[in-house]
Amino acid sequence: MEKIYTHSKGTNEVVGAFCPGCLHGVVVKLIGEVCDELQILDRAVCVLGVGCCCLVPSYIGGIVDICNSPHGRAPATATGLKRMAPEDTVVYTYQGDGDCGAIGLSEIIYAANRGENITVIFVNNSTYGMTGGQMAPTTLVGQKATTAPYGRQADTMGYPLHMCELLNQLAAPTFITRVSCDSAPNILKARAAIKKAFQNQMDGKGFSFVEIMSSCPTNWGLSPVEAIQYMREHTLKEFEVGTLRDRAARKVD
Repeated sequence: MEKIYTHSKGTNEVVGAFCPGCLHGVVVKLIGEVCDELQILDRAVCVLGVGCCCLVPSYIGGIVDICNSPHGRAPATATGLKRMAPEDTVVYTYQGDGDCGAIGLSEIIYAANRGENITVIFVNNSTYGMTGGQMAPTTLVGQKATTAPYGRQADTMGYPLHMCELLNQLAAPTFITRVSCDSAPNILKARAAIKKAFQNQMDGKGFSFVEIMSSCPTNWGLSPVEAIQYMREHTLKEFEVGTLRDRAARKVD
């Protein structure tokens, strides 16, 4: 098999670490391009959650500073880093739906509620990717998982958690948006959202949250092409893309 390399000034020239068809690699590349464009590679600090995001250092190691956090605690870790060096760092978390929406739900809510001047990149592929495809907070009703072999049942397992809508109930966040990487035009929109979220932090405007819809061909049991089609027919109907909030952080007297 021909080796596939990914490279930009914001990422290393390495063989792709993610599964074939996974959109995590696209997201990491977009972040690298944005950091390079904004000339913040020497200031950026990536705080990783637990899960497939742990493969990110393969792409950006040695280019930006990286900090691993306990499962779900990336927002708290990012808060400490940013408060410690507010002028010298541009701090962002990179988290999946299990890390951000399950064990880390309290952390993300309180960081958003405080209006911390950090950027959160939340990749939603509706499954626990690294640990075997268990049901995640964002798994669709009827979607199968290793812990929901007959599909998620709302009456016993609840409904998918909508993180953007949940955080939009809080007063402090500056920027809350949901984008997708299922097509070239949407990838460009995702890039623009990531850039805005970083620029907000650089301008001291407070908390920015970018949810990026992705697929997981491996755990969905689909080919990469079929997984993209599933996103369009099912996932993106449950999680509609769009910006819920884009304003300066509310000032408290």
